Amino acid sequence: MFSRPGFVRIAAVLGWAGLSIQMYLIFHSRWTLGASLLGGLLSFFSYFTVITNTLVATVLTCQLTSRESAARRWFLQPWVSSGIAVSIALVSLAYNLLLRHLWDPEGWQWLADELMHDVMPLLFLVWWWMYVPKGTLRPRHMALWLLYPLLYFAYALLRGHVLAAYPYPFIDVDKLGYPQVLLNAGGLLVGFVTIALVVMGLDRWRGRT
Repeated sequence: MFSRPGFVRIAAVLGWAGLSIQMYLIFHSRWTLGASLLGGLLSFFSYFTVITNTLVATVLTCQLTSRESAARRWFLQPWVSSGIAVSIALVSLAYNLLLRHLWDPEGWQWLADELMHDVMPLLFLVWWWMYVPKGTLRPRHMALWLLYPLLYFAYALLRGHVLAAYPYPFIDVDKLGYPQVLLNAGGLLVGFVTIALVVMGLDRWRGRT
């Protein structure tokens, strides 16, 4: 059984490892093709999965550090950590339900995918359950959490319109059209709200007990 520092340290290392592997694979691919590495960096951070895993790894790293800072205090607020927990749970569910069957990654790509879509969501949710103070979440926090996927969706559509490249097939306007894309996004938003309600319910229950 790992101690709390040991668990958090392992989770943080795995979080940054998954992101580093994925970034290397993108850079290596673009280097081989003679494409812009800056474009590769922008492409890397165009994925909800990558952004959310970056937030997860950042929170875990803040938990490990002892030096006080505004960033550390902000990320370790229960409502912030809980919102990130909701988002990483959505990452895992969306990938396993909608995307996993579309391809069969191998080698390092398989490892990066497993770390970001399965391992880190599980570890972060365990960390949230065990170590984040409970009983502080309020309905207004859900409204703040919703800003993240909504802003990301707007960004993904704008980027796709400009570059004709969408990070996920279920929001590809060129192939599906706006009505279907909005329907797909609405379904994911319902999933996000459902997860958020579960997290808030668990928070209230743990807060009482």
